[in-house]
Amino acid sequence: MAPPVADRVAELTGRAVAALAPLGSSHAWELYRAELADGADVFVKALPDGTPDGEFAGLFATEAWGLEWLGGSFGSPVPEVLGADERTLVLSWVSERPPTPEAAERFGHQLAGMHATPAEHFGAPRDGYIGPLPLDNTPRDSWPEFYAEQRLLPYLARATDRGVLTPADVRVIERAIDAIGDLPGAPEPPARIHGDLWSGNVIWQDDGAVIVDPAAHGGHREADLAMLALFGLPYLDRVRDGYNEAFPLAAGWRGRIALHQLHPLLVHACLFGAAYRITALNAAQAVLGEV
Repeated sequence: MAPPVADRVAELTGRAVAALAPLGSSHAWELYRAELADGADVFVKALPDGTPDGEFAGLFATEAWGLEWLGGSFGSPVPEVLGADERTLVLSWVSERPPTPEAAERFGHQLAGMHATPAEHFGAPRDGYIGPLPLDNTPRDSWPEFYAEQRLLPYLARATDRGVLTPADVRVIERAIDAIGDLPGAPEPPARIHGDLWSGNVIWQDDGAVIVDPAAHGGHREADLAMLALFGLPYLDRVRDGYNEAFPLAAGWRGRIALHQLHPLLVHACLFGAAYRITALNAAQAVLGEV
């Protein structure tokens, strides 16, 4: 049996745990705020007791790698990784502040700095997860091939197997995937991207933001900005203003938002079912210019 969460946190940090407060759960793991004996607070993700060994293999080590990799870029706004093993991840505690226009512009600068740091390939040196779903990060030199074959087709197949999409839906989405090679705009090198940057993964600070729960890889930088728009982010226009001031987006980026949103929408269809069927279909139709 795995040792209790407090014991695992103590082993990973080298500091005793004075208190452990549950914060609920996310997907298949539990969340905690731990107070260490020296008074520091930390954030903890842990697989619950009873999770079979090997399930979600490498999940927390991959998240730790992603945060450290993103943190190696200029001004990257990520928490500090304090320890990780197969069942536990410990991060520095980040207190949230109310969003402001000034913080949004600063966040845009931070995100631009992160994206300006190159990645070696599209993909990553290790496979990952997006939420609880596996993510194929096999390195590629072509973004259209990477996006079609490793970000869209696997989740289209999974959503179809779940019965979320009709055969007619699948044909529309497949046509959008077939069109990707003609749509990405001017070629861009792979950037270090968060990969799952919805608004819930943005923790506002007085001078910008901290981003958490990455599906980090070398990708197209427009993907992070498109996902920020998908579920609504306060002061998104100010984020874009700050971003464009530091690292201007390529011409035509607005017309590619639906293209980059198709991946997270298919992931959500896999995770949450038919509630995302129409939204994913609408995104595919927008890619094809049919809406």
